[in-house]
Amino acid sequence: MIAVDTSVWIAFFRGRDRRTAERHRELLDADAVALPAPVRVEILSGASRADFPRLRRLLGALPIAYPTAATWSRIDAWLEVATARGERFGFADLLIASLAAERGWPLWSLDGDFDRMARLGWVELHAPP
Repeated sequence: MIAVDTSVWIAFFRGRDRRTAERHRELLDADAVALPAPVRVEILSGASRADFPRLRRLLGALPIAYPTAATWSRIDAWLEVATARGERFGFADLLIASLAAERGWPLWSLDGDFDRMARLGWVELHAPP
């Protein structure tokens, strides 16, 4: 399974980056896409009224990762490290990364904050071929 971040979903829906869209479709067809709960919320909160029902059905068919007590403990530990190193990360990105790390899923994102998290050893990134 690969946890797919909102940035990839947006590129997929907009279809402006053909390579990203094709890779995303391949992963969807292979049932290899997992959805961290905050990504689901971000996608649905940006959906138009007309697209909302279709998106809710599409996203509802995917495995969804919800936070547990371990998710929050990992985030607390990461925040301590980040603060000591002068790093700052957004709440949603920390939650998405922690959910992926907790399950051992590589994370696919176009957001550079996850690159910094990977350099800290917190998350494994998916590198499309």
